[in-house]
Amino acid sequence: MNADPLSAAVPFYDLLHEDGHVLVLRELLPPLLAGVRHGVIEIGAGTGLITEVIARSTPGEIYALEPSLGMRSVLLSRLAADPGTRRRVTVLPCGALDAEVDGPVEAAVMISVLQSFPAAERAELWRVLARQLRPGGRLVFNWRDRPTPVPGTLEPVGSYDVGRHTYEIAAQVLGVAGESVTSRFVYRVRQRGVVISEDEVVSTNHWPSTGVLASELKESGFSWSPAPEGMQVWHLPG
Repeated sequence: MNADPLSAAVPFYDLLHEDGHVLVLRELLPPLLAGVRHGVIEIGAGTGLITEVIARSTPGEIYALEPSLGMRSVLLSRLAADPGTRRRVTVLPCGALDAEVDGPVEAAVMISVLQSFPAAERAELWRVLARQLRPGGRLVFNWRDRPTPVPGTLEPVGSYDVGRHTYEIAAQVLGVAGESVTSRFVYRVRQRGVVISEDEVVSTNHWPSTGVLASELKESGFSWSPAPEGMQVWHLPG
């Protein structure tokens, strides 16, 4: 079992997400950042797939937070290929709760990150993000209510051919406790059908209802704004 879940996932990350939510977010996110001119903080930038979308959608500075060394390495390689974007993106090796940027920003973006925070940490998350935002600033993230999962067997998630190798991802739910779901992920690489590499990761994510999130955000001083299905936009008072 791999002690660092993100290090096991890095080789598979773009393969999976380019085939999934990133395609949708390239359409949904730019309108939600319309008018943002004074900087963006991105929580959990990963390999930079969404960082690129933010950079194309806004003209200002971007602070890309990513605690995983493996993910940051890919992100920085991506930035190296685009000098214009590289000049505007500062990559910070920290998580959301340690975020400190040089002056308030106009927007905070979290894509497929919120589930990493248990209920006990979310109040601090909202407080930290509110401190980074300018008055009237917006918080943008993706979220939707999900049916309660049921523990089961290992099931395929994705399979991708790269040259002579096939990269496979499989997952299973191991246990559910309230909003917390513990899952097992298996990452395999095959050559001519033979497994030549395998990593197994067990991790716990947290899936509160949108009603719970709304209550938390209102208590933290944010106000709801309309957004497309699957997205959430909240503003601080102007």
